[in-house]
Amino acid sequence: MPTRASMAKNKYLKPIAHRFLRSDLWHFNRRSVPRGVALGMLAGFLVPLGGQTFVALFLALPMRANVPIAAVATFITNPFTYPFWIAIANQIGKSMLQVEPGTTRSTVHEVVDTQFVSEVAQWLGWLGREAAVTFFGFAVLAIVFAAVGYVVSSFGWRWWIGRKRQAELAKRESEWLGDGE
Repeated sequence: MPTRASMAKNKYLKPIAHRFLRSDLWHFNRRSVPRGVALGMLAGFLVPLGGQTFVALFLALPMRANVPIAAVATFITNPFTYPFWIAIANQIGKSMLQVEPGTTRSTVHEVVDTQFVSEVAQWLGWLGREAAVTFFGFAVLAIVFAAVGYVVSSFGWRWWIGRKRQAELAKRESEWLGDGE
């Protein structure tokens, strides 16, 4: 998890560190936290492993989202869960695009298959079709998880703050009643 101090000392971020060090990007409030969750999940699904956190951090700047939350939310996709998400994205893409195995032939693919009869060309054609379907599935997952993450974190934030306020009111009431006796 990047801290303000570590980002200020990083030699690669030094030219733009003043943008990352703005205090409003590090405060936890009812607007910045849901934005951070949504941007983190969006970057987590759309950007391949390795660059997600940096993309989320750069997206957090203009959107005034919470930087630490955006960075943490990208971990929904990590090296351990990525194969699972690939399978889910592929299935979502196939079902939404109504692609069935072996029936995704177009005239372009038929021309390519007749010109290059080799197994490598067929394998590359299959890989290209599956990659496109899987990328579409990841785009759908990114949009859905970003929206759901925003709504859930927004309601979660309100619930948490409401619980803190009720506890504070109960404490004040008990102090007030205790002083009156």
